[in-house]
Amino acid sequence: MKLNEVFRYFFRLGFIAFGGPAAHIAMMQQDLVEKKKWLSSQNFLDYMGVTNLIPGPNSTEMTMHCGYHRSGVAGVFVAGISFILPAASLTLLIAIFYEQYKELSWLVPIITGIKASVISLILAAVYKLGKKAVKSYYLLGIGLVVLAASLLGLNEILCILFAGLFAIAVHFSKKSSSLNSFLGIPLMAIATVSFSQTKLFLVFLKVGLVLFGSGYVLFAYLEGELIDNLGWLTHSDLIEAIAIGQVTPGPILSTATFIGYKLGGIQGALLATLGIFAPSFFYVIILHRFLDKMKKSAVLKVFLESVNVAAVAVMVAVTISMGQSIIVDWQTLSIAVLTCALYLGTNKMNSLYIILLGGILGYLLLFVFG
Repeated sequence: MKLNEVFRYFFRLGFIAFGGPAAHIAMMQQDLVEKKKWLSSQNFLDYMGVTNLIPGPNSTEMTMHCGYHRSGVAGVFVAGISFILPAASLTLLIAIFYEQYKELSWLVPIITGIKASVISLILAAVYKLGKKAVKSYYLLGIGLVVLAASLLGLNEILCILFAGLFAIAVHFSKKSSSLNSFLGIPLMAIATVSFSQTKLFLVFLKVGLVLFGSGYVLFAYLEGELIDNLGWLTHSDLIEAIAIGQVTPGPILSTATFIGYKLGGIQGALLATLGIFAPSFFYVIILHRFLDKMKKSAVLKVFLESVNVAAVAVMVAVTISMGQSIIVDWQTLSIAVLTCALYLGTNKMNSLYIILLGGILGYLLLFVFG
């Protein structure tokens, strides 16, 4: 059954999806477009483009779109839950045993090696998606402008949105037109410092509803909500949560599980996880249905083409930024170069082998001989 295929693939992906959203999307592009052929490159680009325009974790919402494409509405929930479950479960286990097993020095080099190796996965995806998205010199120009803006620090959601609006303006350059403004949902502070499980759920639900941009923006939201507004956490607590989020696979938003457990035990972990991920399921179901109608509109087609190339440009900027933070010494550079040469030079190599090789090299070069 297709639902079983969806579950098996995304459950497996949830265990090996290190490296952040760009790496997760790269793995899906390689597996679902190139190998399994569940969807076309154009379908994948369409989903990637619109995913960047809605709140929530991008790679998690991409799993839901792919699940919808394969198995309908049921596929949204099966794909999303099976991708989230491994990371949330691992994070919860780490949270429970954190006090007894604080020594993670042997694990850090493995994760570092894995992060260095995923650069090759991202580069391959950028190359393949870029070839499909850049259909003209005009779109190439938009992509280069978005790349420059992104590297200069402009918010990625604004880069993508402006690219789409610019394309619409060009489309209507010989016609009269008007553009509607976009409605934003502001974050409102909860005026209390008393803790309750309900308030914990509402905090993470609110963040899930309005979390635009990279998953790493989550930490700014949490600082404002849980430290500044409520005083439930300290900066030291938040740093702990960030560290745990970095050493587990899957969506970085599983950090919510750790914080939920720290504040409210197992019930708190479950409520925080549910709160931050729940909005994405409904966003995807509504948007996916709307996307089919979008394809029939000339205006929205122009908009989506521009958004697609802008999304690839943002992915390039993320790759550059990621490379600067990950490749910091000769060991990580060696891992990145070797795995990149292997992955780009052998199209048939499974991404799992690249990840395993990166982890082994990280352990050897940074822990054993470092």
